[in-house]
Order: sequence, then structure tokens, then C-alpha cells
Amino acid sequence: METHEDSTFNIQLGPKTILDKKFKTKVRGYDQDEVDTFLDSIIQDYEAYAAEVDRLNEENARLFSRVDELTKQLSVSKNVTQTAQPTAAATNYDILKRLSNLERHVFGSKLADHDDQSSSNGFDQY
Repeated sequence: METHEDSTFNIQLGPKTILDKKFKTKVRGYDQDEVDTFLDSIIQDYEAYAAEVDRLNEENARLFSRVDELTKQLSVSKNVTQTAQPTAAATNYDILKRLSNLERHVFGSKLADHDDQSSSNGFDQY
């Protein structure tokens, strides 16, 4: 991926160079006021383009920073997910074990009483 520092280009004329340029006059030359007005328009456009390039470079830097931040968050999230999965399985096992113990404690006496009744009437429930 190309970074914003790698995308430089060579500018031959800046707004100041255009403004300070003096042309020689000849008998059948261009109207100086018309040329000056046109060059002023070029300078304004040139400054607007330069400002837009600066704004886009700042936005590009901000977005690269945001991408780096989100990449780090994704990496941390993947690490947390990978380490949490074995813990979740162990937690599920612990919950099932506790539930089984609870059922034995609560229903254990009822199951024992039920087994005694079924064996006393002579029928095997299985």
C-alpha cells in the first residue's frame, strides 16, 4: 500500500512565481492588463488546488491512522476470542457439573423413594 509521503510530485511553478513573472513587451504584444487578470485567476485556482491537496493529505494521514488503530483492535479482539473459547468450554462443563450435583441433592431423595416403591411392588421399571 502506498503511503501519503510516497505520492509527492514535482511542481515547477508556485503561486508566487506566477505572480512575480514579468513578460517583455513588444509593439504587437498582448494586453498587459488582460494577461495580469488571467494570471490572477490562475493563481487563485492554483492556491485552491494546493489547499485541497493539503486537506486531502491531512485526511489521508488521519485515515491511515484510523486503519492502524482498527487493525490493532481487530488483532486484540482475535486474541481475546481465541483465549476465551477454552475458558467458555470449561465454564460450560463447570455449570453442567454443578447442575448435576444440584439435581442429585434436590431430587436424590425422591428418586431413592421412587426406586424403593417400584422394587416393593415387584415391577422393574426398565
